[in-house]
Amino acid sequence: MGCTGCSTGKDGKPNGCKSNGGCATGGCNRLNTYDWLATKDIRDYDDFDIVEVSFKNGSRKSFYHNPSHTRAIIGDMVVVEAANGYDIGRISLTGELVRLQMKKKRTSEDTILQNIIRIANERDLERLEEARNLEMGTMVRSRAIAKTLELEMKIGDVEYQGDKRKATFYYTAEGRVDFRELIRHFAKEFKVKIEMRQIGARQESARIGGVGSCGRELCCSTWLTDFKSVSTAAARYQNLAINQSKLSGQCGRLKCCLNYELDTYMDALTHFPKNAEKLKTEVGIASLVKTDIFKGIMFYTYDSGNKRGKFYSLTLERVKHILALNSKNEFPTDLIDLQTLAAEPEKQADYDADDLTGVIELPPEERKNRRRNRNRNRNRNRSRSRRRNTNGRSKGGNKRPNPNDNKKKK
Repeated sequence: MGCTGCSTGKDGKPNGCKSNGGCATGGCNRLNTYDWLATKDIRDYDDFDIVEVSFKNGSRKSFYHNPSHTRAIIGDMVVVEAANGYDIGRISLTGELVRLQMKKKRTSEDTILQNIIRIANERDLERLEEARNLEMGTMVRSRAIAKTLELEMKIGDVEYQGDKRKATFYYTAEGRVDFRELIRHFAKEFKVKIEMRQIGARQESARIGGVGSCGRELCCSTWLTDFKSVSTAAARYQNLAINQSKLSGQCGRLKCCLNYELDTYMDALTHFPKNAEKLKTEVGIASLVKTDIFKGIMFYTYDSGNKRGKFYSLTLERVKHILALNSKNEFPTDLIDLQTLAAEPEKQADYDADDLTGVIELPPEERKNRRRNRNRNRNRNRSRSRRRNTNGRSKGGNKRPNPNDNKKKK
């Protein structure tokens, strides 16, 4: 998942999964792009001198010019220019696919002004490892300072620059936060240049990473970059229970995967009749309970106060037929089509002579009831016999003396 433990490996490679820089799911380097051109024996006709550099295992990516004298290729740890000093990252993508990535992120070549300085040496990698080791302690201390100042904000992640001259604090907040006093405390405590950057809840979960309820790594930390708004209407169209705990992701917002299959459900719902929440029959008014979109069945039940009665499963053709009758102020006798029931052959009620065994066998339910009645009668007989025995003992040796008996003997 690209956690802090994985980012402190040797030579900047993840150390947790022991896969030497990447795992099958792309979790050690988030937001990976598959370089399918590298698998083909095709050489770029026009060499593109701009490369994509990944920082902190994919938490942040930027584009840089790659001069020919550096001879840096994909996978190399490089030292790049920064606004204040230099930073260290890994080249994650080269060639023509970088042009497509720039088009996707709406970045033009004229806006890229920073270059790759050189390939990182051992001393650069040691400084990078020292910077990564400082991030966890800095985040804990910064949260304590923010709490003492009573600021309504949460610091989710801290990222040090490769030369340890600058630290970026990523925080989430409901509204605007006046952190001028906070920056003074941070500069005095950590003695680096401070940059505060506000992010959303989904961006925070993307930086931290994790495993979702589906058992896979979070989409926002592996491949999803465009966060679209998700509403409870997406869950209603898919007939999902409005349970906030089940519909929410680790970021506390509605899951992004609710939008994945929404278009398919919307197309399927076009075949269902509209305004079919109530159906009027001679028996009463039936209300729609649920809809099986895949099977094309709608379930209704008659309104009987607070209790729900029997469920009736109706096909789309049957529902449309009843709605057509109701529009003409005509009401069918019942939800079930009586014509289809009359067309079915009636079951024979009498037994054939060959099937009779001479003994009338009861159904299994009646057998169970009969056994229960026998057990109850046995228990009652036992209790009566016990009462009789106790009464006999009291009349015998344990009987109380009666003064009238002596008078009778005289």
